[in-house]
Amino acid sequence: MIHSAKGYEAHPHPTFLSDFILGSQDGLVNVLGILLGLSAATISLGTAPSVHRLILVAAFAALGAESISMGAVAYTSTLARRRLYLSEVRREQDEMREVPEIERDEVRVVLKDWGYTGAELEDLLDRITRNPRAWMEFMMAFELKLAPVKETQARDSFVTVFLATVAGSFIPILPFLVPHITIEAAILVSVILAAVTLALVGVYEARTTGGKAFQHAGQMIIIGLAAGFAGFLIGLALGAT
Repeated sequence: MIHSAKGYEAHPHPTFLSDFILGSQDGLVNVLGILLGLSAATISLGTAPSVHRLILVAAFAALGAESISMGAVAYTSTLARRRLYLSEVRREQDEMREVPEIERDEVRVVLKDWGYTGAELEDLLDRITRNPRAWMEFMMAFELKLAPVKETQARDSFVTVFLATVAGSFIPILPFLVPHITIEAAILVSVILAAVTLALVGVYEARTTGGKAFQHAGQMIIIGLAAGFAGFLIGLALGAT
């Protein structure tokens, strides 16, 4: 049981995987939607350099704002989870000191739910509550369902989400940086690059979590391109009016 509690500390949440997917998918989908929406709205204006510049300026502005915003949200939300965890640790420590029998009963309830009974249950209960640190980690992990948040985790989440958002946002912009490319061609290549990138992120997730690569890749593509297509339809409607 104690080993399982330590496992929470070894694999904090959100993990690098969830931060990476959050940033890369959000950046790619948002910028793709903006590119498709602006391209659809301005397609009637032709391929004048001013139109091309307008699309690029909007895309890079979105890249900058989205990257900082997503990184900041990851930082503040992780910081809030750390504060919550620490406040619950202090509360549990007070209860373990002031009402130890009630806290022992809470451990007993968890062990009963796991199928332990009789002398085996009481022996395991004594082993856990004999060690204050083990007792505390057990209560936090299995009663309150809270995982530890390291002091540096908010900063790490900010960096991971920020960089992943920048990378994801930049991918659909790449075709628009090619000299003399038409907006229509840039849209097509941008969608293809986005689909391939989303598929690779899905495969990476599947390999990390033990899921099915094809299924995860398909989910990523459908969700990402659906959001981008929504931007295209909005831009088309606004351009038409």
